[in-house]
Amino acid sequence: MTISPYLAFAKKSFLQKSAYRLDHWMGIFNTLIRLVIYVEIYKALYGGREAVDGITLSMVTTNFVLSLGLESFFVVNDYYLSSKLYDGSIATEMLLPVSFHGRMLADNLGIALFKLIFHFIPAMIVAVIFIGIERPASAGAFGLFILSALLGYGVLWSISFMFQMFSFWLMNVWAIMTIKNVFINVLSGSMIPLWFMPEIVRKIIAFTPFEGIYFTPVQIYLGSINGSEVVAGFIKQFIWIVCLMTCGFILWNKGKKKLVVQGG
Repeated sequence: MTISPYLAFAKKSFLQKSAYRLDHWMGIFNTLIRLVIYVEIYKALYGGREAVDGITLSMVTTNFVLSLGLESFFVVNDYYLSSKLYDGSIATEMLLPVSFHGRMLADNLGIALFKLIFHFIPAMIVAVIFIGIERPASAGAFGLFILSALLGYGVLWSISFMFQMFSFWLMNVWAIMTIKNVFINVLSGSMIPLWFMPEIVRKIIAFTPFEGIYFTPVQIYLGSINGSEVVAGFIKQFIWIVCLMTCGFILWNKGKKKLVVQGG
């Protein structure tokens, strides 16, 4: 199977996104505003103290900057499948000589690449200059952070992929997607650093895919985990991608058997 059609789909979504320049600037502005608000809230909560339970304000700031920065280009279109089912174009899509799922991914990756270049990097430069974050534990840790972040995106996309398959059985997937996003925001460590979670909650979250989206890459960046713990983190991320994608394909195979497209 050639990858050139998928590169074309990714390029198309990249160029479509680049046409909306105001959206580009508002995306950067939105990321910076959220960073400032979260950092100021935790500065107030720390009350001038350098650390709470061994967690320094600098570590928390770095967690927010990296997590929200990654979130700015971790693009998933939760309604890609449901929109195709709603307008009936799924029938045409399934006749194309390319994988529907591959096209979904290519479309997301094109937008993600755009946001990486024009949202994430500018926002991170401004954040580093005016907010400040800790340096990576080492050059090796930074390289592993990038690899873990890519796997984190894979986990996030796989979750969305699996939940989108429920579109075959639900008239509107807005509610289930909202619930999914709440769980991701709270349990991935992007909104509340998992260091502050009760120990029992941390243990439960460790058995879910959410930790691997943002928190595992951040921990690697800071050097909070190393050696066998980093390897274990990579393995967990990979296993969750495989499990979620497998569940998604099972639902896809079941759902398309009951697919009925009406219209003329």
